[in-house]
Amino acid sequence: MDNRQRDNRQIILDEALELFANRGYEAVGVADVVAAAGLTKPSLYHHFGSKLGLLEALLEVGYLELLARARPAADYQGDLPLTLFRVVSVYCAFAQAKPQVYRLQLNLCFAPPQSEAFRAVTPWNRRQHDLLKDMFDNASRDHGNMRGRHALYAVLFLGMINTLVGVSLSGQLTLTEEVVFKAVHQFMHGIYS
Repeated sequence: MDNRQRDNRQIILDEALELFANRGYEAVGVADVVAAAGLTKPSLYHHFGSKLGLLEALLEVGYLELLARARPAADYQGDLPLTLFRVVSVYCAFAQAKPQVYRLQLNLCFAPPQSEAFRAVTPWNRRQHDLLKDMFDNASRDHGNMRGRHALYAVLFLGMINTLVGVSLSGQLTLTEEVVFKAVHQFMHGIYS
């Protein structure tokens, strides 16, 4: 692939991310993406095959980076509050560094279940859930009251993270270390009760 093709591919990705994150995947057509990119439909189809292929490429890039950051943070080594703090901090830092990527991910989580967008994001959401579920499962060895609840904790914990990030992305909250600490502390009260 020469530099011009690589540049066109990245231009399409960048413009699609902006459009999908701000207007929603379903509200944006291929014509919108190529117009924003200053390119033609054949260029988009050459690089991605379809609008869905474009979305899948965006999700892969975003989620692989997020999961690569989250995986070491979720490595439970005997200190659950510290592990949870690290995980929330990673998600918040990722959202602050890549707000449009996170906004797109949040939007797709609430897409209609029968939509292609929801089907495209589901495997990535499962990978996140599995990472957190494994973290809680490992922690349950030290915290007996958590046994058998690791799958639910993973859902609730990710929900808390996504709420914090969503409220932050809308400008209603600044994600400081203190906010992250308080959120983790409150979540911990639910685990230990």
